[in-house]
Amino acid sequence: MEYSPKKMQEHLDSESFHLKKQFGQNFIVDENIIDSIIRKALIDKDTLVIEIGPGAGSLTYKLAQVAQNVLCYEIDTTLENILKTNLKDCSNVEVKYQDFLKADVLTDLKKYTYKKIYVVANLPYYITTPIIIKIIEDKLPIDKIVVMVQKEVGDRFKAKPGTKDYGSLSVYLNYYYEVQKLMDVSRNVFIPKPNVDSIVVSFTRKDTQDKVLNEDIFFKLIRDSFNQKRKTLKNNLRDYDLDCIEEVLKKYHLDLSVRAEALSIEIFIDIANALSR
Repeated sequence: MEYSPKKMQEHLDSESFHLKKQFGQNFIVDENIIDSIIRKALIDKDTLVIEIGPGAGSLTYKLAQVAQNVLCYEIDTTLENILKTNLKDCSNVEVKYQDFLKADVLTDLKKYTYKKIYVVANLPYYITTPIIIKIIEDKLPIDKIVVMVQKEVGDRFKAKPGTKDYGSLSVYLNYYYEVQKLMDVSRNVFIPKPNVDSIVVSFTRKDTQDKVLNEDIFFKLIRDSFNQKRKTLKNNLRDYDLDCIEEVLKKYHLDLSVRAEALSIEIFIDIANALSR
């Protein structure tokens, strides 16, 4: 497969393919960036890779060289001929032309044998968060996620307490995964060129998650705490046992006038467990 903006555009034109804004299509064409993502993801022949939104197959082709199998989900059926051409030498790649958010991934995985599963993808900017939430809520057995996302979104993923980007998604992700920035990616390596730069972020599943007594209570607490970010816990959690919450906060020299963005995941766990008893 040839990597260059010119070759990519010629191939797309030859198939009369038009990029679709509604699918957030920005195809990566820089081979060096793709090689760097592959290298940093630490994929090997024991790895089944799930790719969401393969586009024209630039990343897919390289994944197929190092992974045991690559299972792709592509919502745009008009890419079928392009992917068939670009991946004709990749016998270990399967492309399902469907919306990943509606896919029964657990059933799709049953036909494969593997020791570990990674998600590696250049995610459409508009749907990054729903994809991550699906992976968590469907309890997919993903060992690691390596995704290229809009820089602003990536900053939220890895945000720390007390920063403006810290929110409920930051807490969710840090409960399940160790989150790490791998590299910055310029907007100039895509066609068409997006209006923003990107970031590659990895999520490595924690061997032992923090000890939460009741995950339903824990996640509801987080959602409600961040419901209106500028409000205090006292206002956001008025339907909760505030005396119980205040007792926990006192241990951290805090009170109910604090905002959710100031609380670490450990404090949220402590509060949730106190409410669960």
